[in-house]
Amino acid sequence: MTAVKTAGHRVPGARYQLPLGMLAAIRKNPLMDMDMQDPGVTELMAGVAAAVARQPVAEDVFDVIVREMPQLEEDKPLLALLASSVDGNVEMCLQIMQHRIDLSAAAAPAAAVEYARRLAQRGTPLTTLLRTYRIGHARFSDWLFKELARHTGEAELISATTLSMSRIVAAYIDQTSEEMVAAYTQEREHWLRNQNAARASRVRELLSGERSDVRAAEATLGYRLRQYHVGLVCWVGDAAGTADELTRLERAIAQVAVQAACAGDPVFLPRDESSAWAWLPLGIRDRFDSAEASTAHASADIHFAFGDPANGPGGFCLTYLQAMAAESVALAAGSPTPRVVTFAEVAPVAMMLGSADLLRGWVRSTLAGLATDDEQHARLRETLLVFLQTGGSYKTTAERLVLHKNSVQYRIRRAEESLGRPVAESRQDIELALQVSRWLGAAVLRRPATPVSPGRRNHPSL
Repeated sequence: MTAVKTAGHRVPGARYQLPLGMLAAIRKNPLMDMDMQDPGVTELMAGVAAAVARQPVAEDVFDVIVREMPQLEEDKPLLALLASSVDGNVEMCLQIMQHRIDLSAAAAPAAAVEYARRLAQRGTPLTTLLRTYRIGHARFSDWLFKELARHTGEAELISATTLSMSRIVAAYIDQTSEEMVAAYTQEREHWLRNQNAARASRVRELLSGERSDVRAAEATLGYRLRQYHVGLVCWVGDAAGTADELTRLERAIAQVAVQAACAGDPVFLPRDESSAWAWLPLGIRDRFDSAEASTAHASADIHFAFGDPANGPGGFCLTYLQAMAAESVALAAGSPTPRVVTFAEVAPVAMMLGSADLLRGWVRSTLAGLATDDEQHARLRETLLVFLQTGGSYKTTAERLVLHKNSVQYRIRRAEESLGRPVAESRQDIELALQVSRWLGAAVLRRPATPVSPGRRNHPSL
């Protein structure tokens, strides 16, 4: 049915645009001499409602909504429920006008409430639901005004009846919309709680190492387990612990997944109010470069600890454990906490964190004077570590540190003096102790004998 042409003027208190002829009638009667509660008005309104009820109004309103919102057709199971919702709302509104039913006694149709709940479960934006009501409101009003024009030509009666019907429809839409918003919001919160609880249960089952139904777990998580994954832990430094922090973390993980060209959506699971676990899907890729998975778009106070790529359900658990171990190293380092840590970088250190006291004592005894926490010995430690990592090459060490070869040789001699022995005597232990000191810093090093200069920041002990 063709909509009635309308003018761009609104009547105070009404939420629709009046047809051109009716607007002219109102202009001729600005004082609205006829009371909208007049028996003639209520009788005419009831007659119009009864006539409209005999026509395919609900079907037309439904067709217009789907035409204006074609994305609704993608969810076939919900189309029938939407049709029932429209039919229920049209019928209820017409009955209110036809039988003078008190609006406060009119509850939203069950189909309309269920439609709102289903949209919430699917994560459809609330704005989509509200737009269906706006479109339906306008189309339903077209039917009423066109039918009203057939019943009488008396301008004053048309004006009063138009306003009366419009206010009833607007009030009904307002009241029903509020019920829909409440139903949607309540169901969305309930659904997310249940979904998160189910996902958390499945993840705990996988991490426990117990035999589990892989297909059922994949269905619950919405994630394929039979692929390569990278587990990670993310947290907000010095967070106050609010729901907003989790939203920030979830967005940061999504950005990392995009940068890493992941094979699908990551699994995101809150651990508490300011930290979360996640798994990035790599598909058939067995490599992951944390540099490529840029975290530059995330806020500076968000930290990441990555595991190594691992395959299958077992790998899902392994990479998680590695990410947790990497996080332990990052937190043990004290402040400032590294922004990004990978298990590949800190694996030996992570596996030595079982006893903080034993680790600290071992580092200090292995490095001797080289374990002094000052700038001079820090330079010597860094040079010696690079020297050992390059296979004892003075030339390569000089290139990496942008130093002269003679400077590297001088630093290695000074480092051996601080060690009290040649590096070759315990090369592996020294390299491992240097890696630990590089990541944990003051937590395992010895304070210098001389007073710390003003402004130097000491890290908390391990």
